[in-house]
Amino acid sequence: MIVCSCNRITEKELRGVARAGATTPEKAYACFGCEVQCGCCLDYAEEVIAEERGTRTPLRLVSSRAA
Repeated sequence: MIVCSCNRITEKELRGVARAGATTPEKAYACFGCEVQCGCCLDYAEEVIAEERGTRTPLRLVSSRAA
């Protein structure tokens, strides 16, 4: 799956550099010799990096039912 269409960075590639130590999209993209362009990918890139590094905050379920 493509994470960044501007730089053609895949999720697999992003996970690889996250495992190698990249902690932010900017640092990860630098591993490929590029920079963040339009920024549309940043939220997902951050999520993938955090998940791979084990720092992702678990989502909290919210009920819409009245108590």
